[in-house]
Amino acid sequence: MPELFPRLWRFCMVLTKARDRADDLAQATCERALINAEKFQPGTDLDRWVFTMARRIWLNDIRATKVRRGEGQVPVEDVDVADDAPHIDVNILAREVLNMVQALPEGQRVTTFLVYVEGYSYREAAEMLEIPIGTVMSRLAGARKAVAAKVAAKGTVA
Repeated sequence: MPELFPRLWRFCMVLTKARDRADDLAQATCERALINAEKFQPGTDLDRWVFTMARRIWLNDIRATKVRRGEGQVPVEDVDVADDAPHIDVNILAREVLNMVQALPEGQRVTTFLVYVEGYSYREAAEMLEIPIGTVMSRLAGARKAVAAKVAAKGTVA
């Protein structure tokens, strides 16, 4: 699970939008995975099992604490992102796009992350999020449209 943890933490960060809450969620997910290890079915994807578990814990936390007010958001500039030293224009554009994606509604933001960052298929994302595949496609189309509108409004060439 060590190679999975950075991806799990990143997914938790997308869900929570706050470092401390991402840390707590990732830790709670690891704890629950260890407690329920006998329920994992060999031959299935461990990462999908853990990501689904993290999302369920997050949703339970939201329901329990009624947190959906956007509190504790972390500016993109404060998030540790590996720097492979691309051209400065690429960094600026990537930061702008990441800010736009982070501003999307939760459903679109999480679906965008699973498909475009983690590389899951529409079907896999639908299974993890426990939604129909059509909803995945709709959320991604809405996310693309929202980001494109923001880019066009800024006058940035994409």
